[in-house]
Amino acid sequence: MHLNAADKPEPQTREGCQDCLAAGSRDWVHLRLCLTCGHVGCCDSSPMRHASAHFRAAGHPVIQSFQPGEDWRWCYVDEMVG
Repeated sequence: MHLNAADKPEPQTREGCQDCLAAGSRDWVHLRLCLTCGHVGCCDSSPMRHASAHFRAAGHPVIQSFQPGEDWRWCYVDEMVG
């Protein structure tokens, strides 16, 4: 199961969705941290859905909420919350 094997990498940024920021936007709803590489992307409620796009491009299966006070994880492959 991917959730149990996930790491806890250092976030690549703490400023927000790194792809939105690179595009000059701050139009995200919530942030997600890739537990393989530390990519910080915006959630599927955000217009650009960069966390899901990162999964499709990189194949990194597990994200964690990057919102203060939240620590849940989600596996795209197994479609499970942990």
